[in-house]
Amino acid sequence: MCGITGMVGPNAAERVRAMTVALIHRGPDDGGYYDDPRSDICLGMRRLSILDLDHGRQPMGNGDQSVWIVYNGEIFNSPDLRRQLEQRHHRFVTANSDTETLLQLYDEKQEDMLADLNGMFAFVLYDKKRNVLFGARDRLGIKPLYYARTEAAFVFASELKSLLTLSDIRRELNPTSLYHYLTLRFVPGTSSMIKGVSRLAPGHWFRYHLGTARFETHSYWRPSFSPQEGHSAAEWSEIVREELRAAVRRWSLSDVPIGCSLSGGLDSSSIVGLLADAGHRQLKTYSLGFVGEGAAALDELPLARKVAERWETDHHELVLQPHDLLRDLLKMVWYLDEPYGGGLPSWYVFQFMHQDVKVGMTGTGGDELFGDYGRYRGLERQTSGRQAGAPTVPAWIERGWPLVASLVDRLPHGVGGLRLRERWRNWPMVGRDPFTWDYVHAFYYFSDDMKRNTVLMEPADGAPFPDTAELLRDVYRQSNSAQPRDALMHVAMRTQLPEEFLSMTDRFSMAHSLEARVPFLDHAFVELVMRIPSRIRTKPEDPKYLLRQAVRDLLPEELLQAPKRGFVIPTAQWLRGPLRPLAERLLAPKRLADQGLFRPEFYAQFVRPHVEGQADYHPQIWTALMFQIWHSLYIERALTDCPNFSWQELC
Repeated sequence: MCGITGMVGPNAAERVRAMTVALIHRGPDDGGYYDDPRSDICLGMRRLSILDLDHGRQPMGNGDQSVWIVYNGEIFNSPDLRRQLEQRHHRFVTANSDTETLLQLYDEKQEDMLADLNGMFAFVLYDKKRNVLFGARDRLGIKPLYYARTEAAFVFASELKSLLTLSDIRRELNPTSLYHYLTLRFVPGTSSMIKGVSRLAPGHWFRYHLGTARFETHSYWRPSFSPQEGHSAAEWSEIVREELRAAVRRWSLSDVPIGCSLSGGLDSSSIVGLLADAGHRQLKTYSLGFVGEGAAALDELPLARKVAERWETDHHELVLQPHDLLRDLLKMVWYLDEPYGGGLPSWYVFQFMHQDVKVGMTGTGGDELFGDYGRYRGLERQTSGRQAGAPTVPAWIERGWPLVASLVDRLPHGVGGLRLRERWRNWPMVGRDPFTWDYVHAFYYFSDDMKRNTVLMEPADGAPFPDTAELLRDVYRQSNSAQPRDALMHVAMRTQLPEEFLSMTDRFSMAHSLEARVPFLDHAFVELVMRIPSRIRTKPEDPKYLLRQAVRDLLPEELLQAPKRGFVIPTAQWLRGPLRPLAERLLAPKRLADQGLFRPEFYAQFVRPHVEGQADYHPQIWTALMFQIWHSLYIERALTDCPNFSWQELC
């Protein structure tokens, strides 16, 4: 696993070296550069050695050195591709480097090579003969790739912080990204939080023409649902078992020891069971437990321990105090690159694993492939009710429904407001878009109306506010499926999975120089799951029904019957306790007025009632506070290195 950088433009060699130093955490084992002064181009990389430890150095050139590559990731079918290339008379000089496999494959197929790759990757090739940079990102967006174009240069890097070492890139906020972040707690799409810096979309490639500075990007893969009838649920469970086993086998390719994150949930336990069943004895497993208020209901250590005992793994446990998370809060925000308001405990799992291994398997992706927590239930129920004929109401009520919806949406987020909104959810589906209500509103932190009317200041340029609900609705439609279970899976795979869960997994693991692998997102397995009819793949009463059946004999019965759990950060208590000074400072009315993004009334409407115990607005405050911490580090202080001060000092 690596960090990669590159530039076409003046002083490329000097500037790429500064960019690459910013990524040393991604590759502490080795580093290298390729310079071509005649073309003002330089490629840089930092390497975490996983395959072909002695001969896999980068940047790497092909036989006649007409193509050079920097590459971050792993190609898990590289041994098969290498054999096929050798049969077609390609000659290799490394022992088993997948980097050389990419070079040889590009020589033969150019962009068509991407269809052959199974793995997680982001790479960029400099093709001298064609005078282009060619880059690509894996299908699901497991590995990141940022790029930017300035007046004089084209630059790319694995992380945003690397690009921000360049003075050409102004640290100017992208207001559209802030707008969407406040609803979702992550930044969706291809635009980053910094204006002018973009992210290559999952399943896309780009080509930059050095002679003309023309830039183009194309999709080479997207989720596609094609239900395959003819198999029973029992037959599908056997197919899922064998294909997941094959994916786990592929993704365990390594020349160094691997470990497994073991949460005690179904997904990570399935990975451990399949690896151990395949002969990986004395597999190292790592589990995180918690103490403090409410920890007993969330702690999965006993279940993880049973899985470890079942397979006799070399098991390690770490018990975390909730307040331990605060100690590294600024480091987490720094390494995340962009604002993020979601879960943070994975930081400690990867830190814990790094003590022993360089590669860690995780269960990321299992939720999204199998039911996504049953989010489709309300949508199916309400859509079905519409089709059957919803209860009739007077025309004047139907005409006034948008106004009612707007008023309900502005209800306070205390107990009374929550109760009223719950009643509203149960009203007939009259004049309402079911997707907007059941998927977007149910998981909002700030709705579009709230952002426009009570949270954000009017844009200085008078531009209209974007619409997050419409953004998600467009992704829903792009699924081209009439089945809500498929369409919502498509939304998750194109938004939350890559830009929240996979982004967090990549940044937190690489912050500790650990390669995190996600075998559930082997694209062959993903494509199989998308062929399973949605009524078989998941059930309303058990979203992970089919997966549970597929791995039943590998796991303890207690785990199979256990409800879904997760560590909920006690932000409500933190914001009234140790974090209160930070919230009161970073969200103070004068600061907000001077900043010009949030309305100064935000403090009186959300912060003061919460910290004084009059209401519960912790989701809104935490979302805004995590942005403000990011803004302080990345925009106001314009840091180029990880902060060496504590969150208390921001107060």
